[in-house]
Formats: sequence, structure tokens, C-alpha cells
Amino acid sequence: MFSKQLFTFSILLVLVFSAQRGQAQSIFDQWAELKTFHGVMSETFHPSEDGNLEPIKSRSGEMVQKASALTSSAIPAAFNTPAILKAAKQLKKGSKALDKMVKAKASDAQITQSLSALHDVFHEIVGLCSGEHH
Repeated sequence: MFSKQLFTFSILLVLVFSAQRGQAQSIFDQWAELKTFHGVMSETFHPSEDGNLEPIKSRSGEMVQKASALTSSAIPAAFNTPAILKAAKQLKKGSKALDKMVKAKASDAQITQSLSALHDVFHEIVGLCSGEHH
């Protein structure tokens, strides 16, 4: 009897962890355009934390393209909420503004501030997708 309960409990644990693993499937695996945008954001923002703005200066146009693709993509149903749509539009608008700053040769401080704000919007989207409020 005890072994049957233990077996049932073990199966239940496996199912719970499997469900969590499926649910915990990366947001980026579920939304390819967000993953693509993340690649550009990651490769430009993190160097800026060390004062290296060359990546964003050379890739700001690419960031606009990825943000535009994100907003025009089919957003997965689980993430298709007014708050996420609003933040995605903000990401696109902010990317365009940042690209204009780069092209206008704005100061490093202005570019850093704009990129940081854009990074915050990106994390807001990820937080909203995962059910966390940022």
C-alpha cells in the first residue's frame, strides 16, 4: 500500500515538474521575434554598461528593424494583452528615437540614457510575459 502511494506521489511530482517545465518554456522560445530583439539588446546594452557604445552606435538601425518585426509579428496568445502591446509599441518608438540620436551624433550620455530606458521597456515586456510586474 505504501509503495503504491509513493509511486502515485512520484508520478504526481513528475507531472507537476513537467507542467512547470512546459510552462517555464522560455518566453523567447514561444515568441521568436522577442528572442531576436533580445539578441540585439543584449549585445548592445551590456557593453554600454562598461562604457562601450560602439555596439549600439553600429547596430541602432538593426534594433529598429527587430523592434518593428516584433510589433508586426503574431504575438503568442498568452502574451497578447493590452499592456504587452502597449510596451511593444513603446519599444519600437524608443528604438526609432535611439537610432535618430545615434545618427545625429548625440552625446554618449544621451545615448546611454536612451538605451537604458529601452532596456527597461524590454524587461517590462519580459516581466509581463512571465506574469511578473516590473
